[in-house]
Amino acid sequence: MVIDASVWVSRLVPQDANHPATRDWLERHIRGGTLTASPTLALAEVAGAVARRTASARLGTRAVRSLLALPGLRLISVDRRLSTTAARLAAELALRGADAVYVAAALDLGVPLVSWDVEQRERGRRVVRVRTPDEVE
Repeated sequence: MVIDASVWVSRLVPQDANHPATRDWLERHIRGGTLTASPTLALAEVAGAVARRTASARLGTRAVRSLLALPGLRLISVDRRLSTTAARLAAELALRGADAVYVAAALDLGVPLVSWDVEQRERGRRVVRVRTPDEVE
């Protein structure tokens, strides 16, 4: 499954309202050997979001290191093909650019997208299965 930055951030920021659900879900899936994927864009998104929420560049950098250390996390290159698909989806679904990259990655891999982002879930559902962590078995 493709994991949106909103899920990674909620896991890494204990004050996030979705932190407990995300933590439990990710630990269960990572221990179970579930393959997870995110576009390389997730690294910058997570670093920035964590740094903004915590007012700490150090924590933003640490968040990226923790993602890179996750077993079973596949980082997907945002190459020309994926970018072209994301651009088409951004236009067709009126998605923000970064959100479209995650939807395009899930579409390309033929797997669900897991996200807490309401707009991304509502619009992305037209082309891929989209779930929140508490909706995924």
